[in-house]
Amino acid sequence: MNSIHTLTGQKKKSPAIAQALADYIRTQKKRRLIERALAGRTDYSSTNEQLEAGDVYEAR
Repeated sequence: MNSIHTLTGQKKKSPAIAQALADYIRTQKKRRLIERALAGRTDYSSTNEQLEAGDVYEAR
């Protein structure tokens, strides 16, 4: 089993946990968006820039 340090690339525990949690939250948001889209319950009124601005960690 891989350690959190190996999976995140972080050397210290706190940044590794923070990154893992941020990755988990981002994954859950994407999963929920996909579920809503497949069910036809989405609102695409946001622009691409607005959507990208909401994903801070993705830009890093």
